[in-house]
Amino acid sequence: MLPWTCARAVSRRAEPSLLRGLHQVLHGSRSTASKPLQFAAHRVQLLSKTPPNIKSIFRQQHRPLSAIFASSPRSPFDSRYFSSNSAQALAPEASSESAAEEAPEPQPVLTPPAVAYWLLCTSGLVFAVTVVGAITRLTESGLSITEWRPITGILPPLSAAQWEEEFRKYQATPEFKLINHSIDIHQFKSIFYMEWGHRVLGRLIGISFVLPLVYFATRRRVLSRQLVQRLGLLGLLIGFQGALGWYMVKSGLEESLMETPGAVPRVSQYRLAAHLGAAFLLYAGMFGTGLNILYDWRYAQGAGWSGMKTEVAGTEWKKVLENPLVKRFSRYSKALTALVFVTALSGAFVAGLDAGLLYNEFPLMGGRLMPPSSELFSSSYAKKADGSDYWWRNIFENPATVQFNHRCLAMTTYASTTALWLLSKTPAMKAALPPMVQRFAMSAFAMVNVQLALGISTLLYLVPVSLAAAHQAGSVMLFTTVIHLLVSLRRPGAAARAYRAATAKAKGLQR
Repeated sequence: MLPWTCARAVSRRAEPSLLRGLHQVLHGSRSTASKPLQFAAHRVQLLSKTPPNIKSIFRQQHRPLSAIFASSPRSPFDSRYFSSNSAQALAPEASSESAAEEAPEPQPVLTPPAVAYWLLCTSGLVFAVTVVGAITRLTESGLSITEWRPITGILPPLSAAQWEEEFRKYQATPEFKLINHSIDIHQFKSIFYMEWGHRVLGRLIGISFVLPLVYFATRRRVLSRQLVQRLGLLGLLIGFQGALGWYMVKSGLEESLMETPGAVPRVSQYRLAAHLGAAFLLYAGMFGTGLNILYDWRYAQGAGWSGMKTEVAGTEWKKVLENPLVKRFSRYSKALTALVFVTALSGAFVAGLDAGLLYNEFPLMGGRLMPPSSELFSSSYAKKADGSDYWWRNIFENPATVQFNHRCLAMTTYASTTALWLLSKTPAMKAALPPMVQRFAMSAFAMVNVQLALGISTLLYLVPVSLAAAHQAGSVMLFTTVIHLLVSLRRPGAAARAYRAATAKAKGLQR
């Protein structure tokens, strides 16, 4: 009786055809329910014409308007029920009403912006933890905590007795015996708090990611199944990252270091590179997914794709992405992203071996463009009798070779980023690329210049903590710009395209 009550209340202002249409929207009809696209457009048209006092009467009833709509056949184009990451394709419209009833169309889910903002904020925490981790490594604080206690370790020592116990554990480590045997408990507290802060920040990332994920996943039609699976993998990666961090620290606490002549108590450069690489992958997953969701939402609401002017149909992106020039530019952008990632990993080897302290000049190394071959490839690094590990051990364990490799990769990254930016400025490519792609190509070029300056300054000033930490942050920032460049070349999600098409059809019906 509720629709007829509303009809009587506004009979002087509402047209009979509008009330009949509203009744169909509320209760649904077989003809409109069998054709979701027409039903969605029809409902948008009717609701836009509904007088305000009808909506006020609805709010005074026992059930809200949203609950009344929930009782009717739901349009698959409701903005609350779409996903930017949904891989579900819209089923073709049924040729008959009976076929539509037997095989209803899937309802893709358009993820709301709140999920995007959550992922972007969490990726910011990952960015912060990579910088704090760099400072922890530079201050040689990573081996100050000798145990891994994921739950109880969140609290630091609270009494003098607990501090004495932690200090005794550290005194038994190779780092204390070989390097820090002269420090007292007050100096120990400073390095302890640095490593403790790094671990607490990692736990904070886990909590800030898992709890909202559970909340969003349990809410009906907020995340698509594919997006839940992707975010679940990111959650597992967070747990793996914590275990990998302890596995890395454990390599610097082994007693075998005391028996190796000339050994330096530090973590394995292989495990350090794996730890940093996992952090970069985690950051890329969170940041890239958040941007995809946000841009899909804006596109669904009528914004232009990749900074282009707003269109009614929003299909101009198809012509752009099918352009051979744009396809080639997209391939180059993906290759550049991979190169930035590999260069960052090579920097982890430099940090793990303290190779940045070996040749503190640029562009020369010992007065030459490259060290002598006998220094780059020394037989002393081979551990097998047949020398089969001669090449790869020099590449990953020889500090001179490691620094040379990082220099080569860094200059290749700089040249590639510059070349990509110059390519985007050519007349043909400038006419083909959307505005957002051109902006982020320029941003990548600007950031690679900053990163190059930070890297050279870090080298010339003998790796001070401030410059080295800024250089680490610069690598993440450069990685951010190339990820943004890739996202700007991404096609809109299926749900965003469907919702925009339904909205455009509704506007056409209103006209």
